[in-house]
Amino acid sequence: MGCSTPRACQLTYHLCRRRTCFETRATRRGFHDYFVTHLPSSSLHPDSRSAHHQLPRAASKPHTPSSKKDPSPAPIAGVSRDTTVVRIPLRSAKHHFGVSVSRGTRPYNEDTYQAGVIELPAFAKRSPISLTRAPASSPLQAYREEQRRQSEEQEQNKSVTGEGTSAGGASGDPQVFYFGVFDGHGGSECSDFLRETLHDYVEDAAKKYDLSSTLTKQEPPRSRDITEDQPRPKQEDGEELRSGWPFETRLIRAWRNLVGGYFQRFQPAMFSAAAGSTASISTVLTFAFLRADLDFVEAQVRKADSESDSVLSDAPLNALDVLDSPSRQIGGRMRFKGGSTCSLALISTPSPTPFWHPASPSTLMVAHVGDTRILLCKTSNGLAEPITTDHHPSSPGEGERLRRYATTFVTDSFGEERMSGLANTRAFGDIQSKRLGVSAEPEIRRIELAPAEYSFMVLVSDGVSGTLADQEIVDIVKEARTPEQGARDIVAFATEVSNEGDNATCLVVRLGGWERRLEGGLGSMGTKESREWRKQEATVPRSRRE
Repeated sequence: MGCSTPRACQLTYHLCRRRTCFETRATRRGFHDYFVTHLPSSSLHPDSRSAHHQLPRAASKPHTPSSKKDPSPAPIAGVSRDTTVVRIPLRSAKHHFGVSVSRGTRPYNEDTYQAGVIELPAFAKRSPISLTRAPASSPLQAYREEQRRQSEEQEQNKSVTGEGTSAGGASGDPQVFYFGVFDGHGGSECSDFLRETLHDYVEDAAKKYDLSSTLTKQEPPRSRDITEDQPRPKQEDGEELRSGWPFETRLIRAWRNLVGGYFQRFQPAMFSAAAGSTASISTVLTFAFLRADLDFVEAQVRKADSESDSVLSDAPLNALDVLDSPSRQIGGRMRFKGGSTCSLALISTPSPTPFWHPASPSTLMVAHVGDTRILLCKTSNGLAEPITTDHHPSSPGEGERLRRYATTFVTDSFGEERMSGLANTRAFGDIQSKRLGVSAEPEIRRIELAPAEYSFMVLVSDGVSGTLADQEIVDIVKEARTPEQGARDIVAFATEVSNEGDNATCLVVRLGGWERRLEGGLGSMGTKESREWRKQEATVPRSRRE
C-alpha cells in the first residue's frame, strides 16, 4: 500500500524497521572475528594409530652417528590425510593480519576497528573455464569429472539440508572477509556504534535486496515488498522518485522529513535501479551506510541536548522506547553531536582458497566515508596505490556538491578548508551539519586482484595518513617480518614524528604477493633516508617546539 502523506510514509518506515529489529534481536549473532579453514588432522595432534607415537620413553635413546651406513628410517605408518575444520581468530593470525592502536597524546582514543568474516553471498568474479580439452581416457579428464561430480553433490546437499560447506559461510560460498577502520571525532560514541553494528546493517541490507551469489546462476529475485499494482511514490512537486525499491523510497523520505535541507533533493546514484531487479553489492553497501547513519542521527535527535534540560534529563531511561525502538541503545544518555569517518574493505574469492594465497584471485570492495585511508602495495614496482580519496571541502567533487548549500567555507590556520568547522564533508553523525550536506553516502570502488598482484593492504586513520606519506607507510611494512610487526612499526613511527599527537590506528592485511614485497622497484629504500631524517628531527626538542 502506498504512502498518502510524508508523515504516513515516515511512520510506515519506522514501524517496519522496529518490527525487523524486534524479530532479529533474538537471532542476532555476534561478529565473527575469526576465519574457518581446513588443516590436516596430523598437524593438530599425533596420530594415535601410528606405532611411532606409542614408543615408551624408556625404550627411546638419542641417535648417535656411526661409521656404518645407517638404514633410512621407515616411513610413518597410518598417518591420516583427513582434514579438520578449525576456527582461527584473525587477530591471532600474526602472519596474515596485524593491527596497532595508539591514542597519541590525547586523553582517550576515539579510533576503533573491526576485522573478521561477514555472512554475505560471494561477489567475486567466477573463475574462467579452461579452454583445453583432455582426452576422455586421460587422468586429467577423470579428475575434472570427479571435481564436477563432487560440486554437484555439494549443491544438492545444500539445497536439501540448507547447510553450507564446512569451510565457507552459511550460504555455502567462500568466506567474505571484513576489515574496517573508524575514526571518531568529538567522542567515541559514533565510532563504537559503527564497530559494533555496521556489519549487521550490511548483512540485513543483503537480505532485504535478496543479494545473490555471483558464483552460481540464479533467477533474478523478486522483492517481497513489491506488488504489481503498487503506485510509484512521488515527491512533493509531483516528480516521481527514481528509486524503484519501496524500502529505498521510505529511507529517502525519512531523511527528508528528519533533516531536510540538502536531503530535500537527495537521490543516491546507486538507488536508480528498477524495482525487483538484481541488486549489486554496491547498492547494498550504500543502503547499509545510509540506514545506519539515519538510525544514529534519529537516536541523537530524540535525546536531551544537555543535563540542563530538566524535562528530558529527569525522564526514565526507557521513556522514549516505543515498539522496541533501539534509540536508547545508540550512544550515551545525552545527545552526541560528533561523528565518525569510515573505510570498509570486503574481500571475496571465487574458491575456498584464501585471498592471501599466491595463486588465488580475489575481488576487493571498498566503501569509504571521510578521511581514513586504504592503500595497496603493488608487487611489481613496490609503489603505494591509494584506493580512497579524502572527502574534504577542498576536493573539487565535494566542493561542487556542497557549495549551493554551504555558504561558510573557511580556511583554518593549517591552510585546510573547512565547512561549518568540519574538515570532512562526508561522515556518520555530525547532526548539526547534516542539513548542509554532510552525508554518509559512501564512495564505492571495486578492484579485481589478480594472483600475487598486490603484496598487502593497509587501512589507517588520519592520525597516520596525516603524518606519513603513502609511500612511507608502504615501505615501513615492507621491512617488517609479519603484518603485525608492520602495523606496530607504522603506528610507532607516526606517533614519534607527529606534532599533533592524534589517535593513530593501522591495519595491515597480507595479500598474495607478500613474500615478494621487497622485490619490486627500490624495495624499502626509496623513503628510508627521509624516514631516518624525520626520526632524527623528532628527537631534537627545539625542532619539535618550532
